[in-house]
Amino acid sequence: MAKVLSGAGLRGQVAGKTALSSVGQSGSGLTYRGYDVKDLADKCQFEEVAYLILKGHLPTQAELTSYKTILKGMRGLPTALKEVLERIPADAHPMDVLRTGCSMLGNLEMEADFTQQDHASDRMLACFPSIICYWYRFSHDGVRVDVETDDDSIGAHFLHMLHGQKPSELHEQVMHVSLILYAEHEFNASTFTARVCASTLSDMHSCITGAIGSLRGPLHGGANEAAMEMIQGFTSADHAEQEMLGKLERKEKIMGFGHAIYSESDPRNEIIKTWSEKLSNEIGDTVLYPVSVRCEEVMKREKGLFCNADFFHASAYNFMKIPTKLFTPIFVMSRLTGWAAHVMEQRADNRIIRPSADYTGEELRSVVPIEKR
Repeated sequence: MAKVLSGAGLRGQVAGKTALSSVGQSGSGLTYRGYDVKDLADKCQFEEVAYLILKGHLPTQAELTSYKTILKGMRGLPTALKEVLERIPADAHPMDVLRTGCSMLGNLEMEADFTQQDHASDRMLACFPSIICYWYRFSHDGVRVDVETDDDSIGAHFLHMLHGQKPSELHEQVMHVSLILYAEHEFNASTFTARVCASTLSDMHSCITGAIGSLRGPLHGGANEAAMEMIQGFTSADHAEQEMLGKLERKEKIMGFGHAIYSESDPRNEIIKTWSEKLSNEIGDTVLYPVSVRCEEVMKREKGLFCNADFFHASAYNFMKIPTKLFTPIFVMSRLTGWAAHVMEQRADNRIIRPSADYTGEELRSVVPIEKR
């Protein structure tokens, strides 16, 4: 008889092996291929970390320069894909746009066999910002934005398309840090979805489309959007405390706090909080960052809960004038690296993922003829 895993939602159960990341085990609490995420965020650009996760090692300067050149050459979108994006209404969920864009790309540029997995992954890494910004600018502004910018980084490319001008050095640096923090996180729901799909020997685009679908759910993705919707309604730190206490008294769910794996703190929060404060100081903000800090203090004091990576990402993105509805797509632009690397890892040592279930239905019974029911 198959062993029954008692953890609800498989919480705490080991479901496989990975060499890509460790969560809550060493260093600050999150490592990518043995490197502490704090060290990577402090010393690397996102493209270096993408290379690390997808290729297995940190690039030399020559390898990084070559990789950036390759990615820049893959930013363009096929005409057929643009036509599909132009048909998606402005009120569509941006995650649905990315899901559709990824699936359509898979129709136009099929991964014929697994020898093409590196190319398919790099292509999606390069063009996902183009997909979401092309749709957003066309559906909201009526502009067919140029998706083949000459920006040096993926983050700068995204901001350039979104705002119609090159970002500042500070904003580009914040995007590097943000994308690094979101790049990989072991067997979370969307990553596990990608691995289950990969275990059937499906194509890369199907695996990534499935992962996007899992991240679409509010219990996995969207916490930064929910946090933004909450904190932008507070007029001051004192107002935030009053409202937060009310929410807690009413037992309302407050997004952006606590984590399934981390027990004391999320190492990514400390990093992005620092950059959120820098952005706040840059624009002379006197409300949003103090409100965010007070929310953090109240939740820690009242419930013993800490901010996860999403909470201060909300204010950081807002300070860079990124629309709230695009927060989670930025997560996709980054986490694609982890998803694709997990697909490759699953393929390299594959066995179809097919767990058993603990049956809780009726005991064996006979069918009664319809005239006697």
